[in-house]
Amino acid sequence: MASETPFDFELLRDLTETSGVPGYEDRVRELVVAELEESVDHVRTDAMGNVVGTLEGDGETDFSVGVAAHMDEIGFMVRHVEGEEDEYGFLELEPLGGWDARVLKAQRVTVHTDDGDLPGVIGSPPPHTLDEAEREKTPAVEDVFVDVGIPYEELEERVAPGDLVTMDQTTERVGETVTGKALDDRVCLFAMLETARRIEDPDATIHFCATVQEEVGLRGAKALGVDVDPDLAIALDVTVANDVPGFDEGEHVTRLGDGAAIKLKDSSVLTSPKVHKRLQSVADEEGIEQQLEILPAGGTDTAGFQNTAGAKPVGAISIPTRYLHTVTETANVDDVAAAIDLLEAFLVSEDGSHDYSL
Repeated sequence: MASETPFDFELLRDLTETSGVPGYEDRVRELVVAELEESVDHVRTDAMGNVVGTLEGDGETDFSVGVAAHMDEIGFMVRHVEGEEDEYGFLELEPLGGWDARVLKAQRVTVHTDDGDLPGVIGSPPPHTLDEAEREKTPAVEDVFVDVGIPYEELEERVAPGDLVTMDQTTERVGETVTGKALDDRVCLFAMLETARRIEDPDATIHFCATVQEEVGLRGAKALGVDVDPDLAIALDVTVANDVPGFDEGEHVTRLGDGAAIKLKDSSVLTSPKVHKRLQSVADEEGIEQQLEILPAGGTDTAGFQNTAGAKPVGAISIPTRYLHTVTETANVDDVAAAIDLLEAFLVSEDGSHDYSL
């Protein structure tokens, strides 16, 4: 029987099950603002929709730390309403973020319209009705369509190009893990909010930044790199855990249950050596389980802060997650707890005296 979840699972469930694709993070943003208002000195939003909750430092210096986790999840925008009179209608989609079309067939979705949400399904013809060429064809996102079960004339009235579509999935505790949609990056957003709850009277000023549009090019973080302009930035994101059958050990990147991951690199950034070494040192001193992350592909908000407003020291804490960019993303609950503990310990011990220059 699974042990009790070592954190506020209900808040994590609320964050992951709430919809918010790049550029349209409104529903998630409302949750974030409400949570931060209980934990920090002041909260603001900007023209892109980023949220910054600031906890003013009590130290003698004006040193500031930016902590970033993104609010957006991958999803879709309706491109076209397809159909004919007296027939059923279907929706053609434009992806928002990186999808593997193989995971989309036979999935439930929610279509977000001005008049409310509509349930729908992504169609998948029975395999025995397909010829050999159709069975062997590589799936493409462009070929995906949504069936909402209503006639074309009604569908055209209720759904318009530009309406948003998200995957429909609950978040559940499964053994020693939590699984659901949008753990990328809501599980790290949760970790940031939980850390903000815990910290009082820090030496350094801490800006807790919930960013937008990460999945389409780190756009929100780049804007905050200028607007917030911290002396040090720490990003939180999920990372690959290929510790499943079919992968050699060297391809795992991280493993579930081995602790919070301290990033050394991804395709967008090489983290500052003195920052990731101090993260390791803090983890060792506090007895927090840790592992190192060397991610061959994929970018994170870490890069958005590194040089947008001049060169800045950056680091990143990652939560190992299996099956990324699917509706069954899976993380170990103890790794989530370790990431929260590490972020808290690092921020509490930051007083501006550490030299990150090279």
